[in-house]
Amino acid sequence: MLNGRELERFQKMFDHDLTTKSYFWHKYGHWQHANYEALISSPEFDDLIRHPSIYPRIEALMGGPLCFGEIGLRLMKPYQGKEHQAWHRDRAHWPEHPFRLDYVQLMVYLTDVGEGDHCISLSPESVNEPVSESQEAQLAKGGQYHLHGPAGTCALFNASLLHTATTRPTENERRTVQIYYGHRDRPSLANDSTIPPAFWRDSEDEETRAFYGVLNERSRLYLKAFAADGEI
Repeated sequence: MLNGRELERFQKMFDHDLTTKSYFWHKYGHWQHANYEALISSPEFDDLIRHPSIYPRIEALMGGPLCFGEIGLRLMKPYQGKEHQAWHRDRAHWPEHPFRLDYVQLMVYLTDVGEGDHCISLSPESVNEPVSESQEAQLAKGGQYHLHGPAGTCALFNASLLHTATTRPTENERRTVQIYYGHRDRPSLANDSTIPPAFWRDSEDEETRAFYGVLNERSRLYLKAFAADGEI
């Protein structure tokens, strides 16, 4: 749970990014707008990515040094349509890990999320049972857990867990920051977020360079496109 001062700061950062960097935002999914380039538009979100009270807990779960996967700022506006879900897994389970964790997601609510609002929904599963072969089988076995909570709520879950954004008829906005963490010796997660050289190459801090050093193809293409002669 973020404390009051932290929550206010990240809420202001989100709002500033949304209102002044709107060209980074795009339609996403059924009823969302998102900015996955927050490390470029608002690099101060690194303070949430490596929050001193959250980061060590993720390290403990993963069992070793972390790498950055991606960050998404997401907005779900008021909605008057039918309830909508699109269940999915972000990647396959990693069976060699004791918790089958390849990447873990941190979900941060920047607005209050009640039972009648848009929320993240999960289908719980046990690491002591086989992975269900289909979405239908998993939902029948694990059911649905809807995450509700006040602004500042933080939740961690396996990116391989079956989950969805549940879109509901509501007059309230939902604002979230969604961050992924992986293992430094595993492949990159996806090509949604560019990692700026200021973090992975030019930082004076060795740990910062290592954390951000698992580059995806998107970051490599941008580096190639904007590199000075002889820099690569």
